[in-house]
Amino acid sequence: MTVRAAIVVTGTEVLTGRIQDLNGPWLADRLLELGVELAYVTQCGDRADDIEAQLRFLAAEGVDLIITSGGLGPTADDLTVATVARFAGRELVLDGPLEARIAEILRTLLAGRSGVDFEAVMAANRKQAMVPAGAQILDPVGTAPGVVVPGSPTIVVLPGPPRELQPMWSRAVETAGVQQAIAGRTEYRQETVRMFGLAESGLAETLREAESGIDGFAELEVTTCLRRGELEIVTRYEPQAAGAYAALVDLLRSRYPRELFSEDGALIDDQVAALLAGRRFATAESCTAGLLAARLADRAGSSAYLAGGVVSYSNAAKVSLLGVDAALIAEYGAVSEPVARAMAEGALARFDADTAVGITGIAGPGGGSAEKPVGTVCFSVAVSGRPTLAHTLRIPGDRSDVRERSTTVAMHLLRSELLALSAG
Repeated sequence: MTVRAAIVVTGTEVLTGRIQDLNGPWLADRLLELGVELAYVTQCGDRADDIEAQLRFLAAEGVDLIITSGGLGPTADDLTVATVARFAGRELVLDGPLEARIAEILRTLLAGRSGVDFEAVMAANRKQAMVPAGAQILDPVGTAPGVVVPGSPTIVVLPGPPRELQPMWSRAVETAGVQQAIAGRTEYRQETVRMFGLAESGLAETLREAESGIDGFAELEVTTCLRRGELEIVTRYEPQAAGAYAALVDLLRSRYPRELFSEDGALIDDQVAALLAGRRFATAESCTAGLLAARLADRAGSSAYLAGGVVSYSNAAKVSLLGVDAALIAEYGAVSEPVARAMAEGALARFDADTAVGITGIAGPGGGSAEKPVGTVCFSVAVSGRPTLAHTLRIPGDRSDVRERSTTVAMHLLRSELLALSAG
């Protein structure tokens, strides 16, 4: 029988978007590693009734384990422990050893500070030593302890700051309460396949065929997501369904030999970084604001050398910094394949590189024409020893979408040229 878990992220600052939730995704990965099925992730503000409503709902849904994050501080809006105790029907009691441990931490934090009334500070923090009767205490990483409340469901109460939650989680898993709750766990495998140049709708028909044609397909949990212009296909399955997953990958490989670029989950950035090993590369960008150079630099590390990059929006900058012929811009326009090619070759020469990418386009808003609307982007890849590639696309979306997708397109064009080079 599958063990099911839920995560409750508390905090009005998270609910309103002032702080991004990092704990939910991190805990989701940890549960997958444990072989526990994550059924729900919920968010609520710092209100006792709302927190308890989440717990009631999840218990009614039959989850075996609930993990909460946040609401363990000393202030009045930190209500999680008291709410969990009430929900579990347990009295809140003062734990003496825990109180002493919190006092020790506070003395260390306040050492050397003049004019601080330690007893007043300790009185405020004594609340953190109040725990549900019978709970298993998780020693604080900051000043807030966590607790594990055994039961049906078992509830793990963790602090909100990720730097405190993450080390505390490993301790929580080792407790008797959590071990009992996850005793029936299974093993999950999760694999990721990535495609480029294929719409999600185009994949849907293939997955329908797989559903009727592959034995055991029902045991695969397949999710698809369009991310940065790439199609990400994530499949989770138990070991006995490995054959069905292999058949699915075979089908995708045979149906989409050009579009399928990653079978092991590797990102295009990592693939390009590996292909750039030992090379000296440069960039010339006019509509992507240096995003391509940043992505390449982040991944290349010491295996390749980013010699330099130019962000040249104005025609004058293209001429002076990259050596683009002004007559070329006048004849074809700044957003054109000839200018993109001249930008890439200019970066190649200016930085004494062996590989360069040029991007020029209209990200909008307020630009473009009937002939070249917003989203028109011209790309060029120049690799020493090969003819310079130039390509034009019309990319949908707002300014951010056009920039982000343009960098992804450039990555794939660069990958294609480097693969052709390595193939001789």
